Amino acid sequence: MWYNTKATETLGIDYPILQGPFGGNLSSVELVATVSNAGGLGGYGAYTMSPQEIYDIDKQIKAATNKPYNINLWVSDTDAINGSITDEQYAQTTKLFKPYFDEAGIPLPAKPAPFASRFQNQLQVILDIRPKVFSFMFGTLPPAVLEQFRKLGIVTVGAATTLDEAIALEQTGVDMIIASGFEAGGHRPSFMASAEASTTGTFVLVQLLKEKIKTPIIAAGGIANGRGIAAALTLGADAAQIGTAFLATEESNALPIHREMLFSNAAKYTSLSRAFTGRLGRGITSRIAKELSGKENQFLPFPLQTTFMSSLRKAALDRQKWDMILFWGGQIAPVLKHRKAKQLMDSLIEETNACFNDVKTH
Repeated sequence: MWYNTKATETLGIDYPILQGPFGGNLSSVELVATVSNAGGLGGYGAYTMSPQEIYDIDKQIKAATNKPYNINLWVSDTDAINGSITDEQYAQTTKLFKPYFDEAGIPLPAKPAPFASRFQNQLQVILDIRPKVFSFMFGTLPPAVLEQFRKLGIVTVGAATTLDEAIALEQTGVDMIIASGFEAGGHRPSFMASAEASTTGTFVLVQLLKEKIKTPIIAAGGIANGRGIAAALTLGADAAQIGTAFLATEESNALPIHREMLFSNAAKYTSLSRAFTGRLGRGITSRIAKELSGKENQFLPFPLQTTFMSSLRKAALDRQKWDMILFWGGQIAPVLKHRKAKQLMDSLIEETNACFNDVKTH
């Protein structure tokens, strides 16, 4: 059967369907548990959380499901040199963004405080709490670290946006590799070439990886229904990871307006921008992303740009200025149909079944 793959065997799940682990407070315990309880793999994005917060959320997930689930972290969680910026950088960014803050009727924020990477401390918590699956983005981990996970029975999953990145991940000994196509919503987890230069589509990337590496592949980006899952598996992926379709469900922690936007006409138009966080990410096209295209050298490095933009985001939400906000979403959003995670999961399984049964009967 289509669902008997290396992924279902390795991850201990019934169906090779993974819910994308959303960072930035968009994940929820309810969504993780719903997907895992339905036989898929729920995922929780924890890169912005403190070690204690990760520990607490893990307890909640374990109370909500006894099935496997995935916790996700970012290997590289800052682009700022020594975690800080110069006064010149700050002055340049405030000049560029001042009109938007004026329009929202709020003062410019103070220069963001230096950011210290949390990754090593977060990593230790993962080893302590032992989720069945640990996925990571924006880099590779040393083979010795991956070996520690293996000894504890934790499956490791790295993300690649190019063939080079997948080869680098395979050399470290990860258990599975996500082929992250540029259709996907959210940040581009590139770590070798620039994200702008790493824009291969999901289905091309899956085929390249299938040809050149032996590690099982998870296709991610541009998949939101059974046809997409069937296509990914047919091309050689062992599983499909679905982000935008799960983000749009009531169980996710996305704001109601964010979910509405994903079902609206606006979702037909997405773009990649660094304007909101300092790292390249795909969301519904906004005026700020359009107007500041080509001025990336005047943005602050990640995550200080996120800090800088947070008061503007809040003011824009309060004043319902949707065109000043980045609503994360992938190119596939216009096909979304389901607002409940369980219904989405059921229909993914049903449609994939139908695709493979259809092939047999013809």
